[in-house]
Amino acid sequence: MFFVLATAFGCKDKGFVPDRLLTEQEMITLITDVQIIEADINRQKTQERERDPNDTTTIVPKDYVKISQAYYAQLFEHYGITDSIFVQNMRYYTERPADLERIMDSVVKRLTKMQ
Repeated sequence: MFFVLATAFGCKDKGFVPDRLLTEQEMITLITDVQIIEADINRQKTQERERDPNDTTTIVPKDYVKISQAYYAQLFEHYGITDSIFVQNMRYYTERPADLERIMDSVVKRLTKMQ
């Protein structure tokens, strides 16, 4: 995910328009789900790190790259987009800071309400 965001934030062509432009509302919903995915992956990592060292159960460490890829594949399929469309839209909105700030504020409000 870091690579996706780094790629999106690294571009500075204000005339860029994605192949499929997602509305601000679609971005709010999508980014909210991205944050939930990232939180779940981080929760799983924390649980794995905090496992009782005296536990004799054999636990194979999880491959979080594969887990992340699977989550995002499902997410993008659910929304009928590709990872490329997501990156393009992140780039588009990153180049429009006021729009992105409005989106992110709405994401934070939505996540807070979900808690």
